[in-house]
Amino acid sequence: MTEVSDRQPPRRRVPGPARPVRPAARGRTGPGARPVRGPGGPRPGAPKTIRLGSPRPRLRLVGVGLTLVMLAFVVRLVQVQAVDASTYAGKAERNRYVGQVLAAERGEITDRDGVALATSEDAYDITADPTMFAPDELKIDDGPEQAAALLAPILGADQEDLVRKLRPDNPSLRYVKLAGRQTPQVWRQIKDLRSALATKSETDRSTVNVLAGVFSVPTSKRVYPNNELAAGILGWVNAEGKGSGGVELQLEERLAGEEGKIRYAQSGGRLVPTAGSTETPAVPGDDIELTIDRDIQWAAQNAISKQVEESAADRGYVIVQDTRTGEVLAMANAPGFDPNDLSEADPRTLGNAALQDAFEPGSTAKVLSMAAVLEENAATPGTHVVVPNRLHRGDRLFKDDIDHPTWYLTLNGVLAKSSNIGTILATGQLGKTQSQANKVLYDYLRKFGLGSHTGLGFPGETKGILAPPDQWSTSQQYTIPFGQGVSVNAMQAASIYSTIANGGVRVEPTLVRGSKGPDGRFTPAPKPERARVVSEKTAKTLAQMLESVVDDEEGTGTKARIPGYRVAGKTGTANRVDPATGKYHGYTSSFAGFAPADKPRITVYCVIQNATQGSYFGGQICGPVFKQVMEFSLKTLQVPPTGAAPAALPVTFQP
Repeated sequence: MTEVSDRQPPRRRVPGPARPVRPAARGRTGPGARPVRGPGGPRPGAPKTIRLGSPRPRLRLVGVGLTLVMLAFVVRLVQVQAVDASTYAGKAERNRYVGQVLAAERGEITDRDGVALATSEDAYDITADPTMFAPDELKIDDGPEQAAALLAPILGADQEDLVRKLRPDNPSLRYVKLAGRQTPQVWRQIKDLRSALATKSETDRSTVNVLAGVFSVPTSKRVYPNNELAAGILGWVNAEGKGSGGVELQLEERLAGEEGKIRYAQSGGRLVPTAGSTETPAVPGDDIELTIDRDIQWAAQNAISKQVEESAADRGYVIVQDTRTGEVLAMANAPGFDPNDLSEADPRTLGNAALQDAFEPGSTAKVLSMAAVLEENAATPGTHVVVPNRLHRGDRLFKDDIDHPTWYLTLNGVLAKSSNIGTILATGQLGKTQSQANKVLYDYLRKFGLGSHTGLGFPGETKGILAPPDQWSTSQQYTIPFGQGVSVNAMQAASIYSTIANGGVRVEPTLVRGSKGPDGRFTPAPKPERARVVSEKTAKTLAQMLESVVDDEEGTGTKARIPGYRVAGKTGTANRVDPATGKYHGYTSSFAGFAPADKPRITVYCVIQNATQGSYFGGQICGPVFKQVMEFSLKTLQVPPTGAAPAALPVTFQP
């Protein structure tokens, strides 16, 4: 049986004709009227929507602005790199690169054993580039004033003087020296201060590195380790590092070397290591080795200084010379000076008086007259000479240093007792007339080196005064034989005695043994000139006669005796010409000699000018100095006594 569902099937809706659409009532008013909603209008209660404007105008404006900015950069770039390229490159080059002179290391001066007498220590010249202190560089107006205020206390310089250097009249000046030869400590202090300012200026715009234009040039400072010792020989170096006296001046070119140059990049006063540099190295100067023996120089200087002080004299000098080689072993002056500090030196003591003073030698020159007499065979050591108390010659009445009865002397005795009258009588035998005798004597004086430079080439050396014989006055014809009316320097006088000691051969004095170049190679000095003046026989006879001055009780040089050694010597006491007035005032006291007398090795010559306390006789005040210096020199050079007995030539004769 089939079950029948009571669910009715769905109805199908048959589409009918479309309903007409009634247009919405417009303008309907009154109760029950609906609000009219236009097309797209918001429904009541819906949120409002904000419409944005078009972005295109704004993008166009930004694009135009960026274009103008880029155009400005391009124009400036073209101006800098094309139009004004050379100007800016020059300015950058000027401010970036610094050129400096590299000072050469000055050579040392040593004694004969290599002991330093003058050397150099590291130092710095403090320099500046004035263009780096200009207002357009530092952006301040008082850059020089600020820099000077910082530098003055460090350098010990005047602040106003520094300002003048940093703001020169020439605005393009690139280099000035603010202070010379400063110690490394001074430069380190300036460098640290400059670095601190540079560091601070990087973080603090209000800080200006006013020391950016301050630099240093490595150099050296001259130092004399022994202070006053040999100062007269060495001389000194001035503030510019140039030799200004003595050997420092004489050998300036060899000692100074050759300066170098360096050019490097800097920024803010600091070296730019990656920017590269160009350098021409400096060439060091030669080291100079002198003939001086430091120990003998010390002994000579000590002895003469003490005697000058005790005698209240104006000055004194001692020369020690090797009789065989002509080498000067010592040349001491008193009072002296310290070349390390010339500000404390008396200007009158600067220089080397032993070479620069011209004085009348007095009786030490009598050996020249005796040499001429012996060489010309006009007399022998035993020739009898009757010496009266007074001798009338020309327009003058001559006398000896002391009044005496008539002396009956040998020619040897005339020298031993240092008789002026006896010397006049002896030299009168050199020619048939006085005029002829004068010419013969003059020729011997010239051969011994009077009236000529010694050959040392020392700055300021005098050659003395020796007029030609036809210009000798009436009195000079008779005073020149005993050492008045003629002038010498101490080296000339010492050389006379070295010539006699060397067998009659004059060896030109020398102060320099040689030099050592930067390569360390030693070059000996040229050998000195040699010339025979008198025969060996005459020289030996003169040495024996000079022994009588020291050995014989009648002699005037007994205070110069040295136990164990034979000593030949001669005293001198001359009227002194005062250099201030040109008139005779005071005395020149001297002693000259050599030892051992029979085998000479060393000559010593001592002079004291214008002794005002105690004795002024040469034998009394210079004899002891001679003894002290000679004794020390003989021991230092280990010269043994000969042990031979002296000749003991007679001094007097029985009429």
